[in-house]
This record gives sequence, C-alpha cells and structure tokens, in this order.
Amino acid sequence: MRDLEIHRKALNKLSRELRPIADFLDDPDVTDILLNPDGRIWLDTIDRGKFPTETVMAPMAAATLIGTVASLLGTIATEAHPVVEGELPIDGNRFEGLIPPIVSNPVFAIRKKALLVFTLSDYVEKGSMTPEQQGVIETAISDRLNILVCGGTASGKTTFTNALLNTIKERTPDHRVVIIEDTIELQSKIADTVALRTTEEISMTNLLRYSLRLRPDRIIVGEVRGPEALDLLMAWNTGHPGGLGTIHADSASEALDRLAELITLTGAPPMHGLINRVVDIVVSLQKVNGQRKITEILQVHKD
Repeated sequence: MRDLEIHRKALNKLSRELRPIADFLDDPDVTDILLNPDGRIWLDTIDRGKFPTETVMAPMAAATLIGTVASLLGTIATEAHPVVEGELPIDGNRFEGLIPPIVSNPVFAIRKKALLVFTLSDYVEKGSMTPEQQGVIETAISDRLNILVCGGTASGKTTFTNALLNTIKERTPDHRVVIIEDTIELQSKIADTVALRTTEEISMTNLLRYSLRLRPDRIIVGEVRGPEALDLLMAWNTGHPGGLGTIHADSASEALDRLAELITLTGAPPMHGLINRVVDIVVSLQKVNGQRKITEILQVHKD
C-alpha cells in the first residue's frame, strides 16, 4: 500500500509539473512538444507545421520534470546517466529527456499518441492525397497487399498508418490484427486486435516470431529499423498477407534499399528478390511547406 501511495503522489507531482504544457498535450492537432536549451517550447502540428510558442520553461523546472519521469520509470537522471527515455506514465506519450552535461540546459521531446484517427477521405479533403491515390490504397487493402509506408522524421508515418488501420476496419472488419511496436502509438479500432511491444529483454524479432502463433490475418509493425526486417518479410511471405509497416526513408525507392540494408544486419545478403516478392506497395510521405503529403505511391514490380 505504501508503494502505491508513493506512486500516486509521484503521478500527481508529474501532473503539476506538466501544467505549463497541459493545453498542448490536450490539443489533437499537436504531435510533438519540444523544449530547447533556451527554455522555449516548440510545437509540431498536423495542420500548422512546426513553430515556437510563447511558453518558456525554466531550467530548474525542466530538470525537476525529467527527474520525476525518471523516478516513475524506475531509473535516475544524473550527470552519469543524463538521458531518460520511455513512455510518460501519466498518458503513455513517448518521452525523451536530456540533462547536462550533454546539453547546456535540460531539454525534452514528447511525441504524442494520436488523439484523432484520420480517414483516407480526410487526407483527400485536406489536399494531402488525391482521390486517385485513395483509390489505389483502398484497393490494395481490400486485395491484402503488403504496404510499406516511408518518410523522414515527423513526416506523418504513424498518423497515416492509423488511417490505413481504419481502412482495414472498414474493408475487412473480421480480420485478426497483430500490431508490434517499440512504443505504443498505433490506434486500432479493429475488434480483433492484439498489440505487442518490445522490452529490454524482448526484441521486435522475438515478437514477430511469437506473433505467428497468435493466428493473425495481418501483421502490422510500427517501424522497421533493425534486423527484424527479415523476420517481417518472412512472416508476410508465409500466409499473412495484407500487412503494414513503416520505415525511415525519403523516397519509395530508398525505402526498398533501406529494407535491404537492414536485412544484412542479420548476416544474410540483401535479398532483393524476397523484397520484390513480398512488398507490394510503398507509400512515401513528406512535409511540403509544413503540410504532410503523400508524394509517391510505388507499386513494386514482380519479376
């Protein structure tokens, strides 16, 4: 009981320390909250892009907040351990905090979980996608093609993948979906959903192998960034078509090259043939004049 009371008090303390940015945390348009060493809070948003705010957080207040998060995550923030990363215990948003000596003053970045799930029609209405692109993607989902979503940092890969999950719900609501992530960000309203996330001991490769025993119809990976790339392709290639995955790359062709590079981390060759057989569609997103847009849809040629 004493431990529970201590934890409750720590959560209340964190809530108070987050008050200066509470409105930003509640704003569904805000995707990222960024504190710079000068104390200025910057926001990245869906509709308005990235910009500085008038909100300022003093170094001591920021250091205290980072220390509270560290305590709740079961770690510490000291000169010897100046990085705190994990999920904010109060809301599950992804948190990265840094303190001196690796920065001049405390900084943090909060990547928010999506508060709203947009549809593909929303993308068309906002001018982020053409009706023709919407038709291609909806057909690909109905036909259970494997879709790789690529883009740079803050290009909107996760938000768009949420829109794809919504389309899966509309087109194949009876499908069983297994979602694998490092940090829970994807939002599935599909009734038969199992969400798995990695730990320090359990890697994404492990989870991909476990997922095959959960009888999924579709396997979704939040971001492919390591040797699990090969396991994902093998899973998609063995009776689980219609999967989704995201990868960091600036174009569709670069995404395929990046996938090949990640495969080599296992000690295997790049396996371009396997990639061509398994990946069907690559959707590329970019920020254009502050707006996230679908800039390219590549249909992978089958040899």
